Amino acid sequence: MRRAAASLVLLLAAGCSRPAAVPGASAEPLRVMSVNQCTDQIVLALLPPERIASVSWLSRDPAGSLMASAAARVPVNHGQAEEVLAEAPDLVVAGSFTTPALRGMLKRIGWPMIEVDHASSFDDIRRTVRQVAAAVGEPARGEALIAGMDARLAEAARRSVDHPRVAAWDGSGFGAASGTLYDAVLTAAGARNVVREMGGYSYGRPDIETLLKLDPDLIVQGAAVRAGGSLGDEITNHRVVRERWKGRTLRIPQAYYVCGTPMIGEAVLRLQAEMAA
Repeated sequence: MRRAAASLVLLLAAGCSRPAAVPGASAEPLRVMSVNQCTDQIVLALLPPERIASVSWLSRDPAGSLMASAAARVPVNHGQAEEVLAEAPDLVVAGSFTTPALRGMLKRIGWPMIEVDHASSFDDIRRTVRQVAAAVGEPARGEALIAGMDARLAEAARRSVDHPRVAAWDGSGFGAASGTLYDAVLTAAGARNVVREMGGYSYGRPDIETLLKLDPDLIVQGAAVRAGGSLGDEITNHRVVRERWKGRTLRIPQAYYVCGTPMIGEAVLRLQAEMAA
C-alpha cells in the first residue's frame, strides 16, 4: 500500500490531475468508505455491510460509537491515503475533522468525496443525514432515520419529568455549554443545564468550589473514551462530593453526545430514564 501511495504522489507531481484508477462519480455508489467516527455511524445506519468498503477503526469502540456492533461486521481503516487506493471505494465520506492532507489529496485527484460538518444540534443531524443519504443514493432511508429520531425526541418531550438541575462534564471538564450537542441531549432529556447559569463559561476543568456554588440536583459525568482516570474523576471521588451527591451521580458514555447521529433519540430516552431512576 505504501508503494501505491507513493505512485499517487508521483502522479500528482507529474501533473496528472485524475489518474485512471480514480472512479467517476455515481448516483448510487456501490462501495462507500467512511474515514470519520461520526460519519461512520451514519453510513452504517444507511447501508448494508456489502456496500461498505470500510469505516474508521474508532467506530468499533462502544465508548464513542453507538454503532459499534454494526462496525464489527465491516472492515476498518485508519484514514490513510494508501487505504483509499487499496480499497478503491466509489465514494469517500469524510468529516470536518478528517486529516486535511487526505482530504486535500483526494480533492486534487478528483476522487468522489463528500465532507460532512460536525453536528452540534438536532437540526444539524437532520442536515448531515440528508447529505450523506443523498450522496449514497439512499434518501428514503435517510428520511426514515430522521423520522425515527424525531419520534423518539417527541416521546421524550411527552414524558413527565422533574426537570432536575444538572452539572454535566466530560472527561476533561464542563463540556455541556449552550450550543453543544451535549447540552441539546441534556435539554431534550428534561434536564436543566446549570452551566448555562455561568454566563460565558463554556469549557474548563471542573472544581469542587464551582460545583458547590452551582449546587445541582444531579451530576452527569461523561465516561472517558480512553481507559483510566480523568479530571472529572478527581471531583466525583472527592469525599465532600461523594457524601453530598451520594446516589445522585450519573455516568454516561460519550457516545451519547460526541457525534451527531440519528441514534441520538435513543440516547435521549436512555438518559431520561437513568435520570429518573
